[in-house]
Amino acid sequence: MFPQRTMLRTTQRFAANLRTPAVRQTVQRRFASSETAFTGAEDNAFNRERAAVKAHAAATSDLWRKLSIYATIPCLVIAAANAYVLWNEHWEHWSHMEPLEERPEYPYQNLRTKNFFWGDGDKTLFWNDKVNYHKKE
Repeated sequence: MFPQRTMLRTTQRFAANLRTPAVRQTVQRRFASSETAFTGAEDNAFNRERAAVKAHAAATSDLWRKLSIYATIPCLVIAAANAYVLWNEHWEHWSHMEPLEERPEYPYQNLRTKNFFWGDGDKTLFWNDKVNYHKKE
């Protein structure tokens, strides 16, 4: 424990010494030297390949952006209109059927071995009064 604590204190002191202005200016001066004469990327195979990859990525991302805007949105609108029409047809069909109370109840419907612990105990968790009906006997 004690050697670890000593090492921790030593590294903290050393790091504090590196943050002094004298050391910082020397390091900054060394990294800011203007001895290199780099003016731009060389014209070699590696840089040409990177430029080609960058151009391909730009063209591909533009293609997917256009597909997302001009293909996906109209397809979603068409699918929503289709769902709306089917929804209305479904309830139109239900309006021609006899009331829920007059429909036959088959032996496999609404089986109850024990009551549910919510509500009146007869209705399932996803009970919908518009489409579900249970005849009490």
